[in-house]
Amino acid sequence: MQNKNEKIDELIELNEELENYFQNTIIPQLFVDAQLVLRKFTPSAMKQFKLRQDHIGKHLVEVADNFRFPTIIDNIQQVIDTGEILEKEIQTTDMKWFQMNILPYLIRKENKSNGVIITFIDITTRIKDLKEQEKLISEHELLLDTIAHDIKNPLMALSLTVELLKKVPEKGKERIPALLNNVENSLNKMKQVIFDLVQSRWHEHPYQAVEEMLDLENILEDVRLTLSTQIQASKAIIRADIGPSEITFPRRKLRSIIYNLVNNAIKYGASHRIPEIHIKSYIESSFLVISVSDNGIGINPENRDSIFKKHFRVKSSVEGNGVGLYLVNEILKSAGGKITVESEPDKGSVFRVFLPLNENQEASIGQENSEK
Repeated sequence: MQNKNEKIDELIELNEELENYFQNTIIPQLFVDAQLVLRKFTPSAMKQFKLRQDHIGKHLVEVADNFRFPTIIDNIQQVIDTGEILEKEIQTTDMKWFQMNILPYLIRKENKSNGVIITFIDITTRIKDLKEQEKLISEHELLLDTIAHDIKNPLMALSLTVELLKKVPEKGKERIPALLNNVENSLNKMKQVIFDLVQSRWHEHPYQAVEEMLDLENILEDVRLTLSTQIQASKAIIRADIGPSEITFPRRKLRSIIYNLVNNAIKYGASHRIPEIHIKSYIESSFLVISVSDNGIGINPENRDSIFKKHFRVKSSVEGNGVGLYLVNEILKSAGGKITVESEPDKGSVFRVFLPLNENQEASIGQENSEK
C-alpha cells in the first residue's frame, strides 16, 4: 500500500510540475490527445487564440476556428499518424505569422503517440522586417545601378567630344585649347565628385556589401519567408536539395540573387499548373553552383541572350521593371562568377549561379569529400 501511495504522490507531483510549466510559459502551447481532444493550453495561447477553460475536453473540430488556420487539424493528424515532427510557418486569417512546431507526445513503454504538443512562435515582426529589408536592398541596388548606368554614358560621350575637339585645326581658333582645357578640368572634377559620392554612400549605407561566411540554407529560409505571401497565393511548391552550404559572399548580394530567381520562378509560372521550384547546390571546378529550376512558361530561344539586359521582360503583363536578372548578372560578374540558363517554352527553366570559392573553401570541401 505504501508503494502505491508513493507512486500516486509522485504522479501528483509530476502533474503539478506540468501544470506549473503550462501556467508560467509565455509561449502559446497546446496539448491535443490522439483523439484530437484539446487537453491543455498555456495562458498565452488562451490570449492569442481566445480560448476558454470550457474548451478543454472538446474535440478540436469545435474550436479549430479559434486558430484561424484551416489545415491545423490535418497537420496534427499527420504528426499523430507518422510520429514525425512538423515545423512550418503559417499565416492566420488575422494576417499574423507563426512558426508552428507540432511534436508527437510519445508513450515510450508502448512506443506509440498519444497526441501532440503544439508550439506557436510569433514571427510577424520578422516577416515584416525581412520584406522591408528586401525592399530597401532592391531600391538601393536599383539606385546605384541607375547612377552608374545613366552617368557613365554621358561622361563617355563628353570624353569623346573633348578628344575630337583636340583634333580640330587650330588656325583661327586660338582660344580652343584654353576652352578645351577648361572642359577637361571640369570633366575630371565631375568624375571625382561622382566617385566620392558613390564611395561615401557605400561606406555610410547600412547595407554595405561585406563578405562573410554564409549558410545557404539560412539564406533560402529568409528568402522563403520574404516571399511567403507570393508562395501562398500561387500554392508554389519549393523543394531544396542543399549539398555544400557554406560560402564566403556578401549577405545582401546572395539574398538578392536567390530572391530574384525564386521570385521570377513564381511570377512566370504557367497558368495551368502549380509552380514547382527545385533548388540545389553542388561543387563544379572552383565554384559553388546553385541551381534553381522551375516548371514555368519557359523562355523562347530568341530571348535567352536578352533576359539579362536591363529592363528586358519576358512577359509584359507580369508586374516588374525588368532589372532583376540584370542585377543578378552584374553582381555575379563583379564577383568573378556567372549565371547560365537552360529553358524550353511551356516546360520551364533552369538557372545556374556560379559563385567562386576561395582557396580555403576549396581545401575544406576537398577534405570533406576525402573523408566521406
